[in-house]
Amino acid sequence: MEYLNEKAEDPSLWDDAAKAQEMMRERQRLDDGINNIKHLTQTLDDSVELIAMGEEEGDEDIIRDAEASIHALKSELDKRQIEMLLSGEVDGNDTYLEIHAGAGGTESQDWASMLLRMYTRWAEKHSMKVEVLEVHDGEEAGIKSATILVKGHNAYGMLKTESGVHRLVRISPYDSNARRHTSFASVWVYPVIDDNIEVDVSEADVRIDTYRASGAGGQHINTTDSAVRITHLKTGIVVQCQAERSQHKNRATAWAMLRARLYEEELKRREDEVNALEASKTEIGWGHQIRSYVLQPYQLVKDLRTGVENTDPQAVLDGDLDEFMEAALAQKIKGGVEHVEDVT
Repeated sequence: MEYLNEKAEDPSLWDDAAKAQEMMRERQRLDDGINNIKHLTQTLDDSVELIAMGEEEGDEDIIRDAEASIHALKSELDKRQIEMLLSGEVDGNDTYLEIHAGAGGTESQDWASMLLRMYTRWAEKHSMKVEVLEVHDGEEAGIKSATILVKGHNAYGMLKTESGVHRLVRISPYDSNARRHTSFASVWVYPVIDDNIEVDVSEADVRIDTYRASGAGGQHINTTDSAVRITHLKTGIVVQCQAERSQHKNRATAWAMLRARLYEEELKRREDEVNALEASKTEIGWGHQIRSYVLQPYQLVKDLRTGVENTDPQAVLDGDLDEFMEAALAQKIKGGVEHVEDVT
């Protein structure tokens, strides 16, 4: 930390702005971590002293308050432990998040738009910034697909557990007979990578298409071929961007997204070899749900990987996702450790 503080005071640091910003983020991360440890340690010491004082004076109220403080401290420690376990090469990076409606037309497209709102709300609650890179609207309602960029500390590390198929059961607002419908949508998360990570992609290995952007944006965005779609021929990976009116800017963003996707594919391949986890995109089908959101005939959100449940679906759809993410991350890490132990 002292070394970083000295570097921060060096006037030549900002000769390389990108490197300087990276160092300042690392300095801030370490500073926050140290302050958190000091806060937790001080809170524990104070609570122990209060309990001792309460027992000495026979004051049950003081003892109860101190015990409540320790219980709250444990909850905070659990969250800090999850953050400490986010030590992957790109866990701290910004992330792309894609949503695709499943079969079922308007029902699934409406569900996809609900998921887009849910993740946007989650990001806002964590003071993260969300940029919409592309949205393909549904014919009647909802969206066929969307890609967003989530910017914030540990954005990828937390959201990576959300990749998979999400299932919704509800009384359809689009069914005049008020029947119960089941809808599916898939979510795919992959990290933003910086220039320090090299991913070589030849233009000969891709197909680049331009098309007219859809959705809001005014007359200009709808009448020029500014949107860009890049298909990686070997893997079949497709990325697209229509966030800007400039085709040049959309092309640059799409290339960055493709490199990120290819890098994420390599991360998953390595992870599969070590942890024996089924994390390939080709394995995400309608039979591979990770979470069910039931609004009728009862109210329940259940993660099918960890068993975590929440009986307040509206809160979850408003972005209350931390308990699901933390449980999935803990299971992912625990599974990897157990697998390594088995091998050794």
